[in-house]
Amino acid sequence: MILGLLYSFFYMSRYNFSAISVNLAPIFGWSKTDIGVFESIMPLIYGLSVVLNGPIADRIGGKKSFLFGATGVVIMNFLFGLSHIFFVHPAVWSETLDKATSPAVFSHGFTSSSMLTLLAVVWGLNGYFQSFGALSIVKVNAQWFHIKERGTFAGIFGVLIRLGLVLAFVGTPLIIKYTAWYWAFWIPGIFVLLLLISNWLFVQDSPQKAGFGNLDTGDEPLKDSEQTVSVFEIIKKVFTSRTMWVIAVASMMIGFVRRSTVDAWYPIYFSEFHHAARASLGTYLPYELSAWGIAIMGILGGFAFGITSDHVFNGRRGPVVTVGFLGMAVTLALFWVSDSMALGPIMAAVWLLILSFFVNGSHGMIGGAASMDFGGRKAAATAAGLFDGMQYIAGSVNGLAVGWITQHWGWQAWKLWPIPFALIGAGLMATLWNTLPNRKK
Repeated sequence: MILGLLYSFFYMSRYNFSAISVNLAPIFGWSKTDIGVFESIMPLIYGLSVVLNGPIADRIGGKKSFLFGATGVVIMNFLFGLSHIFFVHPAVWSETLDKATSPAVFSHGFTSSSMLTLLAVVWGLNGYFQSFGALSIVKVNAQWFHIKERGTFAGIFGVLIRLGLVLAFVGTPLIIKYTAWYWAFWIPGIFVLLLLISNWLFVQDSPQKAGFGNLDTGDEPLKDSEQTVSVFEIIKKVFTSRTMWVIAVASMMIGFVRRSTVDAWYPIYFSEFHHAARASLGTYLPYELSAWGIAIMGILGGFAFGITSDHVFNGRRGPVVTVGFLGMAVTLALFWVSDSMALGPIMAAVWLLILSFFVNGSHGMIGGAASMDFGGRKAAATAAGLFDGMQYIAGSVNGLAVGWITQHWGWQAWKLWPIPFALIGAGLMATLWNTLPNRKK
């Protein structure tokens, strides 16, 4: 629970910007393209870092990795909020034109452009430190759960991840409703700090270190898992496997769908397409339904996909993820039809909920269960780094791409452009329909 709660607040301190970007834009005078810089830099740095840092986490252990990452997350969120001390006055924003008519003014020689650059660097560094979260979670849990438990466990742990999204997309709009905007970065940082201390005091890397003896997890012989391996051996195990790369590219396809829809941009979609007031978005019913529903349906998707893969497909992840990709494609198409027929914002929220079921169910199987299955206890973090990293690298394209697409093609194109990626993902995972980890005796 302590480990999971820390990761929940990692999510809150990662997605707090996405949740309130619609409110920050009028203050800083940012366009959708400017917002896109942040929505690109964070996943890009995160994606590259999670790949590079995977072997490090495998070598030093999940607990140390998590504590290091959490320290950086606290510092970067504090620094982002601290930028408010340089404000002379905010931008003058025209709701009619949906843009700044006069730029924000800053002290100490800062301009709107230089402040954008500075904060983008800070947010990119936050992405670097955030990358240690997923690696550490998978590294620790690979020691504690058997291969035939991991799918179900991914659903259980998905509850804590979705909690982080609720904290971000419901919590941070409430924070700025009652306080200044910078507390939306400082409050999540404070919680990360408190849970950092708790994890340092109470979490152990493995059952053996906690005094329970060693556990045969079923993904590699117990005697092999007890041997110390080099970074080269870890990298070789992960990066020379065809199965690993098929899953990694499929994870990229999830990134194209996930980062452009249920993980970002929908607050601005409701503001611009359905004309919800920016200032009261946190109390706008379709938005609230989306924020809570995306989390709840993500949890249900995690359980449904995990339990099905464990008990119906005997630990195989390929079948359920294939179905998940097909569900994404169909849901996006129906979302487009719904808005074409002007069925309204409540119906739009329903489609986002259904999309979350398929997206997060699939993500849990690849980012959680499959990385533990195919990486094993020795290389779980490296496998997670490859899978999660490829997803966020792909997702980084969405930042500038979605900003450009919606600026020039409108919000209907926003729903259609991820569909080809979902279909590619379905084709890739179908090739792994019968694949299980190859446990050598």
